[in-house]
Amino acid sequence: MYDVIVVGGGPGGYVAAIKAAQLGMKVALVEKDEIGGVCLNWGCIPTKALLKNARVYQEILKGDFFGIEGIDKDSLKINWQQMGNRKDMVVKRLVNGVKGLLKKNGIDVFMGTGVFKDKQTIVVGDKTLKTKNLILATGSRPFIPTIEGLHTAMEKGIAITSKGALQLANLPKTMVILGGGVISVEFATLFNALGTKVILLQRSGRILKGTEEELALALQKHLMDQGVQIVTNCQLKKVEGSKVICEVEGREVSYMGEKILVSLGRQPNVEGMESLGITYDQKGIKVDAYLQTNVPDVYAIGDVNGKYQLAHLASAEGITAAENIAGKKNSINYKLVPSCIYSFPELAAIGLTEAEAKKEGYDVVVSKFPLSANGKALAEGESIGFVKIIAEKKYGEILGVHIMAVHATDMISEAVVSMEMEGTIYDVAKAIHPHPTLSEIVMEAAHGAIDKPIHY
Repeated sequence: MYDVIVVGGGPGGYVAAIKAAQLGMKVALVEKDEIGGVCLNWGCIPTKALLKNARVYQEILKGDFFGIEGIDKDSLKINWQQMGNRKDMVVKRLVNGVKGLLKKNGIDVFMGTGVFKDKQTIVVGDKTLKTKNLILATGSRPFIPTIEGLHTAMEKGIAITSKGALQLANLPKTMVILGGGVISVEFATLFNALGTKVILLQRSGRILKGTEEELALALQKHLMDQGVQIVTNCQLKKVEGSKVICEVEGREVSYMGEKILVSLGRQPNVEGMESLGITYDQKGIKVDAYLQTNVPDVYAIGDVNGKYQLAHLASAEGITAAENIAGKKNSINYKLVPSCIYSFPELAAIGLTEAEAKKEGYDVVVSKFPLSANGKALAEGESIGFVKIIAEKKYGEILGVHIMAVHATDMISEAVVSMEMEGTIYDVAKAIHPHPTLSEIVMEAAHGAIDKPIHY
């Protein structure tokens, strides 16, 4: 009898298992595919490895800008196979590291599909496992809409998902991307930087619908300046081989791509859970503030609970669920979950957008500071972007921080900690930031929210 069985070995599941073991519980982990889940094997990590290659390639191409002579751009070539090998090496190292952590913490790992008999009984192959508590961390998979010809194109290997994009044998010359969300934008960034002609088709009026509008529109313009063709207000009609047919402003328009990347959202993996009696819908499993389902002693974390599809949140939920099983009664503040987009430049955000803050009735003060006024950014040739702080006017409480900059995904952590501690713009402005660093833009924006920035 286990104290906890975790089903799913992604960033939510394996972290939950480790934390439960650290809290003195006997733990088993069930994984049907690969330890590390989508994030480690076919998502977060491999895409970032390839994006690093693409950034290095672009920086070499910009040698003239930095006054570097002797770079023969005509002979500069991309070795897609070697990029893939490096990506696989990074993934393998991290997966083996996680396996080592599971072993070190005394967690029993069962590879195979878990079949639920009831909330205390799971069958994996020829083994029947018993548990007192169950954590569901089964993740999500790409959503494939019912569009005429799309499934045929996928069967022929013309249309692919993000996983397929990471496993391409060759770098495509042209690509049509269906969707304008985070995954779409990151792959548009990657393939465009490597020389692929990218066409991104977005149903709404702009990309990144849930992102602060000013940042999303700035990135949309920058991507288009870099050569990505972005078509908004595009209604997908059908797919004919390599051709995607849409309705744009009342006209039927077709777009051709050697590959068609389908990135239209993800859906939770809830199949086979009927015997548990848990409540769920198309968005995911319903949980309370403590991540417990409607069935006592059954918890759901990560993509499968339908809150946010973010690896770092899944890990936080994994820790929280394990602590709650141990009797600590902790919860997560979902208003303070950072989001990251690994485009060139990156986007990162936490808290409310300007529109959301006003809608909630706050009397807000908004301050922006551009990278073009930052010494480190200019020195590195990375002056595109800005930081935007939204604060409550009377006391200066920080309501939201939104950054468009190289390394924005690292810099957002300052805002995360500040807001977690209920910090104000006065606290951030008073904190001495090292010089020269990009992080100074956050301090400058805080000064701007109080009075005026120093260097702008």
